Amino acid sequence: MPAWRGLDFSRERALYTGGFAPVAGADEVGRGPLAGPVVAAAVVLDPARVPQGLDDSKKLTRARREALYAEICATAEVAVALAPPVRIDRDNIRQATLWALANAVRGLPRCPAFLLVDGNDPPQVACAVEAVVGGDGLIASIAAASIVAKVVRDRLMAGVGAAFPAYGFERHMGYGTPEHGAALRAHGPCLHHRRSFAPVREQQLALFSAAGELEEAD
Repeated sequence: MPAWRGLDFSRERALYTGGFAPVAGADEVGRGPLAGPVVAAAVVLDPARVPQGLDDSKKLTRARREALYAEICATAEVAVALAPPVRIDRDNIRQATLWALANAVRGLPRCPAFLLVDGNDPPQVACAVEAVVGGDGLIASIAAASIVAKVVRDRLMAGVGAAFPAYGFERHMGYGTPEHGAALRAHGPCLHHRRSFAPVREQQLALFSAAGELEEAD
């Protein structure tokens, strides 16, 4: 058998050998941005058709992510869940992320016997679970989930950018770039912004303050 390019399937194979089947990987994208949802994905790779070149989505080019995304969706069991800004603002980013991860796992066609998840804060799921720090760069199933989540979120943010062209979401994906900060100062938050995040909250307060000054002047 030729060597895999990218991450291998050794951790999952060990679990299958130990009697756990199926084995899923899960990851999320979008904890840090000021706008848009957190997107979580769960993936059960087919042991006989593991895509070559899997790796942490952040290490891959956009074109390579898109190609792997298509291959993953064609050969694996995949589920995606979104935590929108309103849930993030209501529950906080940690709870919203855990909720999205758990819902992605529940959305799989089969309940996994074992879940491998990126990070150190596992969601509550109805199976055995192991959190792996840096797992998206170590474990094939988690890397596949990171690719799915990244591609889905980037596509969503491109759509948001088309609907709200003043903010440039399709370029910065909602992260706190200088361009995004300038748009926030110029236009204030839109409905896709996370109003509990400090830079957005500060712009809201500034707008309220300016509106109050205008009322006093009238």
